[in-house]
Amino acid sequence: MFETYPVQAFPFSVLKGFVACFLALVAGAASAENASNPLASVNNVDVRWQYTSNDPIDRHDVFIDGSHMITPTLKLKYELHYNFTDATGTRKNDFEKLIIRPIYFPSQTKLNDAWGLKTAVGFDWLLEFNNEAKGIGVGADTIAPFGGVAFSHLASGTVLIPLLQHFVAYKTSDTDVNTTAARLIVIRPLGKGYWIKLDAKIPYDWENEKLIPTAEVQLGYNFNQGTAMYVDVLVGVGENRPYDAGVGVGLRFKY
Repeated sequence: MFETYPVQAFPFSVLKGFVACFLALVAGAASAENASNPLASVNNVDVRWQYTSNDPIDRHDVFIDGSHMITPTLKLKYELHYNFTDATGTRKNDFEKLIIRPIYFPSQTKLNDAWGLKTAVGFDWLLEFNNEAKGIGVGADTIAPFGGVAFSHLASGTVLIPLLQHFVAYKTSDTDVNTTAARLIVIRPLGKGYWIKLDAKIPYDWENEKLIPTAEVQLGYNFNQGTAMYVDVLVGVGENRPYDAGVGVGLRFKY
C-alpha cells in the first residue's frame, strides 16, 4: 500500500496545498465505489505503467494491480511489479516485488444523513525478487499492518480515506526497514464518468528519524461499467526525494 524509500525532510505547506484543493470539492454527482479507493468492495484488474525520474536515474514500473472480494467483508489485493531502470549506470530490467494485501472490513455504517463510514484493517506482505544488485528493489521482505477508515459523502460520492501503516523487515540483505506511514486519499467523481484522486503519503523512518512525503494526482474516466482508464502525476518533495516527478497510465477491467 506504501512504498519505502530513502528519507528526507519536507515543507508541510506543499502537502497542505494538495489536501486543501481536494477538501474543497464536496459536491457533484453520486457514484458507485471507485476501484481507485483501496477500501472499495470491488473486483478489478488494472494494468499499469509508471515512470519516475530522479536525475540521473529513471525507472519504468510495469505492474498488475488487482482486487477480489472473497466475502462481503474480506478483500484480497495484489500487485506484481516489473522494473526497467538505469540505477546501476546501465539499463537493467527484472521483477521487483509481489505484494499480497488482505483487507478485512469490520463495520460499515451511516453516520448521519450526509456521511457514511467504513472501517478496515489488514496488512501488506511484500516479497522481493532479490534483484537489488540490478538497482531493482530495496533488498528486504517486509510485513506492514495497517488500519483506516473511509468517510463517504453520500450526496456527492466524495470519499476521504485516512490510513496508518507500519513497515518492518523480517528478511533483509543489508537494508533495515522500520517505517510508519500516514496516508490520505481523497476521491471525487466529476460527473459523466470522470473522477479525480489525491493520494498523499508521509512515511517516517524511525532508523534515520526523517520524513519522506510523496503525492499523486490521478484523473480517470469510466468507459462503461466494466472498463476504465486513468493517468497519474507523481511528485516527490525535499532534497533527498525518491524521485523528482513522474507520470503514469492505467487500464482497468472490472468484473
